[in-house]
Amino acid sequence: MWNTDDELFALMRQRLFPAVVGDILDTMGLLKQFLSPGIRPVRSDMVIVGRAMPVLESNCFAASEPAGQLPISRQPFGLLFQALDDLKPHEVYVATGCAPQFALWGGLMTTRAMHLKAAGAVLDGYSRDTPELLQMGLPVFSCGGYAQDQGPRGKVVDYRVAVEINGVRISPGDIVFGDLDGVLVIPRHAEEEAIRKALEKASTENQVRLAIQNGMSTVEAFRTFGVM
Repeated sequence: MWNTDDELFALMRQRLFPAVVGDILDTMGLLKQFLSPGIRPVRSDMVIVGRAMPVLESNCFAASEPAGQLPISRQPFGLLFQALDDLKPHEVYVATGCAPQFALWGGLMTTRAMHLKAAGAVLDGYSRDTPELLQMGLPVFSCGGYAQDQGPRGKVVDYRVAVEINGVRISPGDIVFGDLDGVLVIPRHAEEEAIRKALEKASTENQVRLAIQNGMSTVEAFRTFGVM
């Protein structure tokens, strides 16, 4: 039903939502694929779908630490700018790894990501410049708005590496699919089966909805259609 990521992501936006795909992943034995419920869109109607570009963060205690043993210790923001510049079309900047004490994303990063045609950002922490983010409209999911700057407090130490958020493993290239109800990670090895079955389930749910509207009981509907 799709040949490219362009077609796949357009199909997902048009016909699917994270909850129905998450239900399918449950049946496939992938029972823990939703990130923390505290990670929410900065605007309630935002939907994000794209391939994960994981970014590993670390807390630090100065913008530069000359006594450090690694060059990154002396580099403000660590590898943040390199990670941001490496975003590809349809990719989602997924940042985690540090205590949530400062903003991991802001307006200038959004501007760069939009120029690169990225799909958005998912942050296991805070974002800032919220009015600017709302105006630009790029999907950004975070734990909320907080103006505290990352500069003297955090560094990106690696990117395009597997990370974990709330026990969910996110590998480069996994699909990230989020809306107001949560952010789902679809492992690459399972995506074709999961999306195909989710499309079937969504179609069946529409039949169930119509049957219930016409008076069918939920017991009978589940017995008839097998979904609820």
